[in-house]
Amino acid sequence: MSKESDGFVRAIARGFSIIEALGKPPGRHTLAEAADTAGLNRATARRILATLVALKYCASDGRYFSLRPRALGLGLSYLNALPYWAHAQRALENLRNEIGESCAMAVLDEDEIVYALRLPARRILSANLGVGSRLPAHLVSLGRVMLAALPPGTREAHLASGGFKQVTPRTVTDPERLGELLARVESDGYAWVDGELDPAICGIAVPLRDPAGAVVAALSVNTISGTVSEAGARKKFLLPLRRTAQEIRSQMLTSG
Repeated sequence: MSKESDGFVRAIARGFSIIEALGKPPGRHTLAEAADTAGLNRATARRILATLVALKYCASDGRYFSLRPRALGLGLSYLNALPYWAHAQRALENLRNEIGESCAMAVLDEDEIVYALRLPARRILSANLGVGSRLPAHLVSLGRVMLAALPPGTREAHLASGGFKQVTPRTVTDPERLGELLARVESDGYAWVDGELDPAICGIAVPLRDPAGAVVAALSVNTISGTVSEAGARKKFLLPLRRTAQEIRSQMLTSG
């Protein structure tokens, strides 16, 4: 953790580390558990937890601490600040109803994607994923779209950092191969990933651009691997996905 300075308030950083610790399963933690997870000593963690209890962000039964509903507002503040989130909710619901498959929107946070919306179809895929869930960007179509949109120097630095985890036999971990795939995504305007995160899931994604043309998020359709090929996904899902992305962008232009 950085040192206290005019540009860094350590107490705030420690407070967020405790909030993040309390948000991990099983959802309630002792003082010792919260302190260990946050990387803080117990005396510091005790003061922060007492503050969070006083502010009603946290509850305690004397032994265990857990987050209260007020903490949800921290994440919703980010979503509500996105100029396209409310439009995307309606647009993705319409897309899901039209194609009958799971749809999602995510943003990029360094080397991970964070789900801002996820609407499962009746054939629920990975039901443990929802708003706020994070995944390594290189593993999924949403992430590939946003990595491909990075400035060349930033993309090269990401690839050079390495450490791409092998999750399934299909996972691409070679930086050179990933670079080739990202270049293709940039050229084609969409990403296709099949079985690299989960052998049973494939997905196709397109970028969501702001009024200035910058990629701010990505939209995806996911379905069961083996039920559709890349060519089939392009034919069946690509046009509706792009139409939905354009609809959301048009709403940004109108409301902006």
